[in-house]
Amino acid sequence: METSDKMTVVARDELIQARKRLDLTQEQLAERVGLSRGYLSNVEKGNHNPSLETAKKLAKALNKTLDELFS
Repeated sequence: METSDKMTVVARDELIQARKRLDLTQEQLAERVGLSRGYLSNVEKGNHNPSLETAKKLAKALNKTLDELFS
């Protein structure tokens, strides 16, 4: 696994864990940030990388900084 792959896995895991710590479903989080549940699911699976704007919205909704969530 390359370094960038490792970072993606870590970021995905942190996103999922942060959502679960707040007891949010994908649907609930997606609604809070204005995404479709399918898109959020694909971000969590690593199929899509969120834009900076979307990443900021996700971090804010999960009470995290961008660094905490995506690094």
